[in-house]
Amino acid sequence: MAATTSSYSITMRLHADPDHAVVGEVATCIAQAGGIVTAIDVTESRHDRLVVDVTCSAGNAEHSEELVEIVKALPGVTVHKVSDRTFLLHIGGKIEVNSKVPLRTRDDLSMAYTPGVGRVSMALAKNPEDVRRLTIKGNSVAVVTDGSAVLGLGNIGPGAAMPVMEGKAALFKRFANIDAWPICLASQDTDEIVKAVEMIAPGFGGINLEDIAAPRCFEIERRLRESLDIPVFHDDQHGTAIVVLAALTNALRVVEKDLSAVRIVVSGGGAAGTAIVTLLLAAGAHDVVVVDREGAICAGDENLSESHRTLAEQTNPRGVRGSLHEVLTGADVFIGVSAPRILEPEWIDDMADRAVVFALANPDPEVDPGEAGRRAAVVASGRSDYPNQINNVLAFPGVFRGLLDARASDVTLEMMLAAAEGIAHVVTDEELNASFIIPSVFDTAVPKAVARAIAGD
Repeated sequence: MAATTSSYSITMRLHADPDHAVVGEVATCIAQAGGIVTAIDVTESRHDRLVVDVTCSAGNAEHSEELVEIVKALPGVTVHKVSDRTFLLHIGGKIEVNSKVPLRTRDDLSMAYTPGVGRVSMALAKNPEDVRRLTIKGNSVAVVTDGSAVLGLGNIGPGAAMPVMEGKAALFKRFANIDAWPICLASQDTDEIVKAVEMIAPGFGGINLEDIAAPRCFEIERRLRESLDIPVFHDDQHGTAIVVLAALTNALRVVEKDLSAVRIVVSGGGAAGTAIVTLLLAAGAHDVVVVDREGAICAGDENLSESHRTLAEQTNPRGVRGSLHEVLTGADVFIGVSAPRILEPEWIDDMADRAVVFALANPDPEVDPGEAGRRAAVVASGRSDYPNQINNVLAFPGVFRGLLDARASDVTLEMMLAAAEGIAHVVTDEELNASFIIPSVFDTAVPKAVARAIAGD
């Protein structure tokens, strides 16, 4: 196992014999075991012992435990304490509320709260259209989940989903200066979720649905869009689709192919796959085949679910059938939003020349990006340790920034197409290459370009 990400980063506090050579021995044994030492600090040096903090990255939780055991086995070294840096970061949560106005004097209180605030409330009762201007509603988004499809972890419930929703709220603030609030609902009943969101909607300028399992998420989004006068955006669907289309637009520029002419295979017919297909078709793709665990989804199959039946009616114009490997033969593009390690690297050899492979399953992709990179012309994944990371943070902050600024009541297909084009064009012709088809999430031009596209500027 080799270290790949700081998500599995630990700090070991060691008590060691007073020999500074032990520091080198610790670093060497960690490296030999596939870990990456990122910091070594001697926090105390005495005649009888050294106290050393060693921070290192591992490949996963099991690997981090292996590294601890290897260090424990070194002569003259005692592992006093192990701290998981990711858990330390989450202690007490990741977000907080701050007042935007001073509250130092009685005068401050009389304006921010009673009696002055009563004047503002009465004005809003008479002129409800001013709520967005005079309250936080104009810059606030509810991040709503039922905990039924959290990341790649499955149905873990609303409490366990809270760290993810907190993270989403932090990203909203960091990348678009939007105040977002985690709303984790203790129900997975469609009617109850819709009713709960409808009841809290007056306090928000937009609703971001997050990590709600398909097909329930489709109905929840549809009903909320019909009943609310603020935009409802399911990021797992539409955020993913926007970034995938942006990345594919640039990937096809690299391989000099046209979207309308390529053959595309999408692995996964859930929320993300459905939204990706919808946006690809709207952008001009014609030959799209969706594959699930049973094989190619094809019209006329009586065993299809209602959502898959709709997909079948929109896709697979050649009526192809078969397994993923069979359908992939001759295809120009593979887009995976399904499950780990379902695509064998050698299958890419059966695709068309200068193939494009997007393996987006998280945390483990459909095919190892390194292996795929030796066979395909362009490879993207959801991972941060390889080039071309497909990350929803490229889309949703700018999308909501544009929606809030425009005081929009809905988010349309045309807006999403414009957002994808905005992201794609942040990458200039001079920058574009097989390892750089999508801008960095830290590129400040991205949320601005998306917001302008959404607002129609």
